[in-house]
Amino acid sequence: MKASVRIGAVVAGLVVVGGGVIVVPRLVDSDGARGPAEQRLGRPAPTASAPAVGRPFTLVATGDIIPYPSIVQRAAEDAGRGGEYDFRKILAGVKPLVSAADLAICHHEIPYGRPGGTYTGYPLFKAPHQLADALKDAGYDGCSTASNHTLDDGYDGLVRTLEHLDRVGLAHVGSARSVEEATAPALLSAGGAKVAQLSYTYGTNGIPVPEDKPWAVNLIDKDRIIADARAARAGGANVVVLSLHWGTEWQTAPDEQQKELAQALTASRSAEGLPDIDLIIGTHNHVPQPYEKINGTWVVFGMGDQVASFVPADKLRGNQSSVPRFTFAPSTARPGRWEVVKAEYLTQYSDMGPPFRVVCASCAASDTSLPAGKRSEYARIDEQVTSAVMSRGAGDQGLEHATR
Repeated sequence: MKASVRIGAVVAGLVVVGGGVIVVPRLVDSDGARGPAEQRLGRPAPTASAPAVGRPFTLVATGDIIPYPSIVQRAAEDAGRGGEYDFRKILAGVKPLVSAADLAICHHEIPYGRPGGTYTGYPLFKAPHQLADALKDAGYDGCSTASNHTLDDGYDGLVRTLEHLDRVGLAHVGSARSVEEATAPALLSAGGAKVAQLSYTYGTNGIPVPEDKPWAVNLIDKDRIIADARAARAGGANVVVLSLHWGTEWQTAPDEQQKELAQALTASRSAEGLPDIDLIIGTHNHVPQPYEKINGTWVVFGMGDQVASFVPADKLRGNQSSVPRFTFAPSTARPGRWEVVKAEYLTQYSDMGPPFRVVCASCAASDTSLPAGKRSEYARIDEQVTSAVMSRGAGDQGLEHATR
């Protein structure tokens, strides 16, 4: 189970100046000690990774969170009267899985709109900021934020989103309010390891990145990703996790860009011959994609959407996703490094209900307290997601199907 304080991430200090609020980042390590922002921001001088002294830890990741208008309406109904929004019931079905992990990472696909403003769906999303509270309640430690929808509400929406993630104490990476924030990973702690997360997207749906803020959204660039991973490692990270918003929508098989980039990134090595990146987690495709170990590193090409509400028959797969769970342990052969000693996945489903709820399909398929028809539905979803996850031979590479 998670310790009460375990995030090595940005927790915002708020300073009021002339009626405005300035966010001052502070580093919070697993022991609760605080240090100056400079310890997190920028590119530190190369140093050796910390000795690998610690215990195994689990890392869970989940797919794209996309609150369509019907989901926002469900959150309003769950909150009752008063004009508020409550997403906690929507995520309650996966809270046990998320909160049990030592580290849990979400993919925050969309920006928050102004409080009390109009919330919108495709093609320009704006969601209520109460989503951040529900993510924290579910047990997440941080979220990747680089996506094709990051700038749907402009730079102001980007800032608003990060401020609310700061408010609830969720680490974030992939979009930024300053060049310093853009060049720093999200730092997390588990099992005695320092875990750095990086996040990049293929684009922003044609919305221009602000000319005076070219660092606002991290865009995929192989050389930059490798440089950032090496900088994180030089800063003391024992594990580097890479989140990539990439691929072709509605396509189960990874496209050529995904395969070529995965090959290049997993082949990247330090001067000592050690991997620069320890795990790659993909988002964007809407549907579950395969897992594969490439050059000795696990790649999740695409998890699928965690929170979505597709209705057309040809897009119902968009309500399915996988949940990777990797157990890292200190490496005896590589001092200062942790390595994956167990690779698992679970399956997940945005159940349209009513009421709309996100459920762990692989968990619920055997839940005898549920009606037989509902168990059968979840078992079918579990089989379909499993077919996609295993389609490139991950089972032969050691990937296990978990049900709890």
